[in-house]
Amino acid sequence: MSTAPMPEFPDGFRWGVSTSAHQIEGATTADGRGTSIWDTYAREPGRISDGSSGAVACDHYHRHAEDVALMAGLGVGAYRFSIAWPRVQPDGSGATNAAGLDFYDRLVDDLLAAGIDPVATLYHWDLPQPLEDAGGWLHRDTAAHFAEYAERTAARLGDRVRLWITLNEPFIQMSLGYGMGVHAPGQMLLFDAFPVAHHQLLGHGLAVQALRAHTASPVAIANNYSPVRVLGDSDADRAAGAAYETLHNRLFTDPLLGRGYPDLPGLDPTVIRAGDLDTIAAPIDVLGVNYYNPTGVRAAEEGSPLPFDLVPLDGYPRTAFDWPVAPDGLHELLRWLRDTYGEALPPIEITEGGCAYDDEPDAHGQVADPERIAYLDGHLRAVRAAIDDGVDVRGYFVWSLLDNWEWAEGFTKRFGLVHVDYATQRRTPKSSYTWLRDLIAGSAPGAAR
Repeated sequence: MSTAPMPEFPDGFRWGVSTSAHQIEGATTADGRGTSIWDTYAREPGRISDGSSGAVACDHYHRHAEDVALMAGLGVGAYRFSIAWPRVQPDGSGATNAAGLDFYDRLVDDLLAAGIDPVATLYHWDLPQPLEDAGGWLHRDTAAHFAEYAERTAARLGDRVRLWITLNEPFIQMSLGYGMGVHAPGQMLLFDAFPVAHHQLLGHGLAVQALRAHTASPVAIANNYSPVRVLGDSDADRAAGAAYETLHNRLFTDPLLGRGYPDLPGLDPTVIRAGDLDTIAAPIDVLGVNYYNPTGVRAAEEGSPLPFDLVPLDGYPRTAFDWPVAPDGLHELLRWLRDTYGEALPPIEITEGGCAYDDEPDAHGQVADPERIAYLDGHLRAVRAAIDDGVDVRGYFVWSLLDNWEWAEGFTKRFGLVHVDYATQRRTPKSSYTWLRDLIAGSAPGAAR
């Protein structure tokens, strides 16, 4: 970690924390909530590394007031949460569950009362199971159902949510959920999963239209990005790097910004109908950028079903997820977005950034996590360097406020600024919480450090 003072950030820079519904809420059968694909997936033997589920998670559904107080104590100006589609529409279509919307109504009001901007994500991977049974994101109708859900949610909350995010990381939903089968719904279709990309993007565009009818607040999408590091100097290695960059970084950005789909072997154009690309390219106000690490790529081994091999990157510290800690990658990525998309690129907010470590209380009940402090210090300096380079970055949301249920890894990975004892639900702010609180308190130009 640098010993130099943290550079000041511009006036109005948004400091926030992020979570997602299925990872923290619990209460998966309460008050009329329906079943999601993650409820189903977690019940299948061998899917979750520790055999757990999100049925209780952090019990945020019943403890949200305590968690809002933690945010207020941290001093953040915004909270990015997700709304559970099956809590609002248990079947994914048809009747609205008023009790589900009531919960988010209370959460939004409590945030505003604490001086925290509500930032709502409509979809963070918890598709209602009845929609998956009908084809899920492989089926075009899911995009239309998503727009209906967006309209009903915005009709209730649109007057108070300060920033709307349609989808979280559609690349991850496509690649891990439908391409490789290691996330819900567990399908392994490889490049035959392309309809999932198109229907998510179409759902995004239709949801933008629905949101605009009910809110004057800005609208965004949160994409996951990873700078590509080509390991090898052959033409085949470089081609593999280009293919991966197209798949991971451009497939869900080019069409959003009016360029249509990039050229990538295996993409099925027959799912694209007249007018779809115009719908997808509906103007957005913010591009959400989720960044965790760069990706090492080289030419695929003979017989591989993919046009690239992913390989570990050496020379970096590692998180408990074995991800490289590479703040330089964030600086590189932000410059790449600016240089690639130019004037078409909207303002950026870092909607997720964080790290997992094995944080546990000491004998005095304190949780020291110096590695997370170093991670945040480095990545925030990378953001400041990108701003100095002319990239329009307007906020940073730490993933995550709380330790939580980490998808297929269950409770084995801790990303939180706040430690959660899952047996007792006791929340303990870590040393990174105190570090970030102090940074935010001194972040305004001219403020003391």
